[in-house]
Amino acid sequence: MKQDTLITTAGRDPESNHGIVNPPVYHASTIVSPTLAEFREARTKRWDLDVFTYGRQGTPTHQALEVATAALIGGDRSVCMSSGLAAINAAMLAFLKSGDHVLMVDTVYGPTRSFCDNFLGRFGVETTYYDPTIGAGIKDLIRDNTKIVYTETPGSLTFELQDIQAIADESHKRDCIVMIDDTWSSGVFFKPFEHGVDVSVIAGTKYIVGHSDVMMGMITTKDEYWQQVRQSASALGANSGPDDVYLALRGMRTIGVRMRQHHENGLKIANWLEQRPEVERVLHPGLPSNPHHELWKRDFTGACGLFGVVLKPYTEVALAAMLDGLDLYGMGASWGGFESLILLTNPASTRTVAKEQWQNDGPTLRIHAGLEDVEDLIADLEKGFERLNANS
Repeated sequence: MKQDTLITTAGRDPESNHGIVNPPVYHASTIVSPTLAEFREARTKRWDLDVFTYGRQGTPTHQALEVATAALIGGDRSVCMSSGLAAINAAMLAFLKSGDHVLMVDTVYGPTRSFCDNFLGRFGVETTYYDPTIGAGIKDLIRDNTKIVYTETPGSLTFELQDIQAIADESHKRDCIVMIDDTWSSGVFFKPFEHGVDVSVIAGTKYIVGHSDVMMGMITTKDEYWQQVRQSASALGANSGPDDVYLALRGMRTIGVRMRQHHENGLKIANWLEQRPEVERVLHPGLPSNPHHELWKRDFTGACGLFGVVLKPYTEVALAAMLDGLDLYGMGASWGGFESLILLTNPASTRTVAKEQWQNDGPTLRIHAGLEDVEDLIADLEKGFERLNANS
């Protein structure tokens, strides 16, 4: 099946639900067995499809989303978690023990960095951060005790792309697990398992849910890693609620058409910003001027609505005048919903490798292009620049 067909059909089984199109919501903690033999058998097969033993291990509602997620991402099995960060934590803990080493991309999502530094570090797991553009050079950083090579493409806040295939090829030579945070693409524009990834994590809170009203995370794996990832997720107990799962599954059914509109709006705004005199540079891999554009064309089929922009130097007063008066861009820390957002960021504060690259004289903004009419979004930014200049 083509991707749009998978998106609309995977995880649905109307024939088993009285012809109902959407899988029903199962609210469950206790799940009973009619006989001792069936009770024992279920416990031995608790991670198999269509086997349900306890609410924390999931229900048919969870399974519907997990099957659909695996089909979209291109892996073998998926599991739902209560948030993107919960999915990241469970995936990493499935493979790590005291004395292990993690290679972590320096552009990683901030809470993942905090998890490595402030949690894993306390239990004897060491983390080394690496330049996102390292490619096959990752081989020089891999140690005998390196267990995970963690990637994120594009990177948070600054949107550098990684050569995932080159990194995976070198990592697998040393038996490392390759993980990716694929939230930016959410499995629509990039297929991680086609590029050598072993485990994919996604903050379903963003584009899969798509409506800014549910926290959700997904881990997708190959079959060979499924058992240990699923057991790690269960042990953490950060399972997602069935109502949230239902809303995430409903959001997924339209992710294809939404992502195409985010792609179109984001690129139009990025191209417009690139012509503005107030702008130093636009951080969008879909722009021909971007240093990672050729890699983006090779590995991706599109872009979401999230990108960055570095302004020329302006005062805090002028910047506040620009941002405070925007009508269509909210200032919020998330993204991936139908609404447009804008956020002041400080990449240098969270980097340890090549940090000086992001010590810009002007402010850095992160923009999420929502589903509003793009001409209205541009007009709102244009008025914002007028206020910026008037207060300079």
